[in-house]
Amino acid sequence: MIEAILLFGLLALVFGLLLGYAAIRFRVEGDPIVDKIDALLPQTQCGQCGYPGCKPYAEAIAAGEAEINQCAPGGEVTIIALADLLGREPPAANPEVVEKPPAVAFIDEQTCIGCTLCLQACPVDAILGSAKHMHTIIAKECTGCELCLPPCPVDCIKMIPIGGDIPHWNWPDPNRSPAALPSPAVKTEEAKP
Repeated sequence: MIEAILLFGLLALVFGLLLGYAAIRFRVEGDPIVDKIDALLPQTQCGQCGYPGCKPYAEAIAAGEAEINQCAPGGEVTIIALADLLGREPPAANPEVVEKPPAVAFIDEQTCIGCTLCLQACPVDAILGSAKHMHTIIAKECTGCELCLPPCPVDCIKMIPIGGDIPHWNWPDPNRSPAALPSPAVKTEEAKP
């Protein structure tokens, strides 16, 4: 019995040393430029750029497979920041990418049937609810990606623009028509812990 315990202890020690050596010898380091690009992206994980999230898009930019003007939630600010980071001239706006004002999802709880389709679609888990019970949005967690809109069978989810307060306010662009300016902010209730 004691020999078996000693044998297993010795084997555990040998395998532990081998794994420790392999971890040091065969270490794969991430690309620091990918991390810097990813830090500049808005982290909405919306997929509007054609990639399944911000990290894969950052990897594609670093590899030269994607242009830096594909992020709709980031808009022109993100394009300029990425151009500065990469030492490029900011490209012209992509006509296929429509920049939208920041928004948060709102669920009409009277209409919600509790189907959980929006729960499954939300990439940041900003929706609370369970099957056959009404759902609600955690406003602080919602990135405004709009991925919850298409799967909703009863159209009970609406996007409400964020703005009007000091942290989200910016000078209007004089080249835009008044009709193109975002609508006034609508205050939303946030889930309290």
